[in-house]
Amino acid sequence: MEPHPPPESGDTEWPRHHGDVAAAYCATLVDEWTRRGLTDAVVCPGSRSTPMALALAAAEGVEVHVHHDERSGSFTALGLAKATGRAVAVLCTSGTAAVEFHPAVVEAHQAYVPLLVLTADRPPELHGVGAPQTVDQRDLYGRSVRWYCEPGPPDLGGAPWWRDLARDAWVRTVGIRPGPVHLNLAFREPLVGSPGAPGSLPPPAADGEDGAGAPGAGSIPWGLTDEMLAAFGHLLSGRRVLVVAGERSAASDADARRWLQLAGSLGWPVLADHLSGLRRPVTGVVTAYDPLLRHEPAALELEPETVLRVGGRSSSKALGEWLAASGATQLGLDVRGDVPDPERVLAERLHVDPAMVVDQLAAMALAPARPAWTEQWQHAESVARDAVDRVVTSHTEATEPGVAMDVASLLSDGGQLVVSSSMPVRDLEWYGAARGDLTVMSNRGANGIDGVVSTAVGAALTGAPTALLVGDVAFLHDTNGLLGLARRRVNLVVVVVHNDGGGIFSFLPQREQLVPRTFEQLFGTPHGVDLLALCAAHGIPAEEVSSRTGAQAAIVGALTRGGARVVVVRTGRDANVALHREVHAAVATAWDRSGVRR
Repeated sequence: MEPHPPPESGDTEWPRHHGDVAAAYCATLVDEWTRRGLTDAVVCPGSRSTPMALALAAAEGVEVHVHHDERSGSFTALGLAKATGRAVAVLCTSGTAAVEFHPAVVEAHQAYVPLLVLTADRPPELHGVGAPQTVDQRDLYGRSVRWYCEPGPPDLGGAPWWRDLARDAWVRTVGIRPGPVHLNLAFREPLVGSPGAPGSLPPPAADGEDGAGAPGAGSIPWGLTDEMLAAFGHLLSGRRVLVVAGERSAASDADARRWLQLAGSLGWPVLADHLSGLRRPVTGVVTAYDPLLRHEPAALELEPETVLRVGGRSSSKALGEWLAASGATQLGLDVRGDVPDPERVLAERLHVDPAMVVDQLAAMALAPARPAWTEQWQHAESVARDAVDRVVTSHTEATEPGVAMDVASLLSDGGQLVVSSSMPVRDLEWYGAARGDLTVMSNRGANGIDGVVSTAVGAALTGAPTALLVGDVAFLHDTNGLLGLARRRVNLVVVVVHNDGGGIFSFLPQREQLVPRTFEQLFGTPHGVDLLALCAAHGIPAEEVSSRTGAQAAIVGALTRGGARVVVVRTGRDANVALHREVHAAVATAWDRSGVRR
């Protein structure tokens, strides 16, 4: 490979300075990434990152989304990658700007989201001498990245390996265990240069020589061995089997349909989180399992013998505790071999492709569960579902469970719902009805409230109608997600549940054990922010409602008008706790009166 590109027409020599080499280097990396599927990049403004920013802006087929704030920008990239399933690049300048990426990198790591994290840096000679905007960026994100590389300032002698660097970063971020890759790119001044004549970049590798077999490249489906199938057949055939579906249970609609078809044919109830893709209006899908399992008589009657845990962990503490105490044999299935098991109750954590396992199980001569088991769960779901709907509907004021149920039901087919951690994701899981053709996302890797608004903005950049359900504290935690939102041409409705503080803490023992003043100071944390004025400062239309019909009308109106809009729904923290207790009591009473028994 010729390491010295020919000069541009009219130039007497090339390169003239470090800026030309850096321009060619960055153009080569970006060209290699676009050949492999890069379509989007989030760029946070800064000086030291100029060579890469210019290369991304000039790349054909790459849409650049500029964000003023690195923390929000990185979560925007994360949301876009979550929604598309494709790797997204995110770029910042040197110094504390790179530190601001850390929360999104952690979430991407724990949620298996592919991110190309590009941080610009000062060259080695400017480190350790007090140069401005210089911090130690080596291994900045620790073990939260799939790969870290610090290639040093670019020089022409390394040109034959520029594409190798780009390839290695790409295959590691999109591999079997997708996640963030960190390239710390040092640049010397001048920072603006010419990449050389068109077509003069180092050429891509010939077919078959691009390192497609490098670590992390591709995804190879595999299933259970014959020995495992024989052993598991005994645990599954004719027994009380439950499928517990958490986040990432189905990689596609086809996978979801295959799971539900298998479970239906064998009489296996499916306890499906909205994030699983399996919470669909199909017989056998259970949506009201959380309030059911809070009632001890129901929990005892509904105990399984075998549990197939697929994908991530549910938000429901009641479900987790019930499974841990059930004594059932539990098998975890995940394409990355990483089914969460904090209670350490899984007999096996199987590194398999769940979709392939479905086909294998369908081909076996498994006896279905006894009809009494299947019918018991179906009746329990009907009884609990009716009780939840009856209680929530009886309240004319806006309620947090009601808002969660309504947002999920009012989005059009093909829409996207981003749900914040804390109470919103719980209310949706505990009380939300089954719904088809809706993609639900949440940052449940680290379960934080970081960057929730920005994550939703990133998801909305796909063009799909998108709603965000978020509490007021999480909304305020990421108000910079609103920066430039009015100009981004997205259809995003942000529904803010506004109870003036941290509503989830009212459900914890601290609420009863502390005097009100101390509780409010440390946990309730009322903020008193005028959310409508805040939205107005960003040029985002917003309205506040306090009734359920008002909230429904505002959400429908916002979805119909399109663009970016905010609906603030006023609720009360004490009233919210009381409503949750009312719902759970109603489910318990309905169970006791129903006579549901094995």
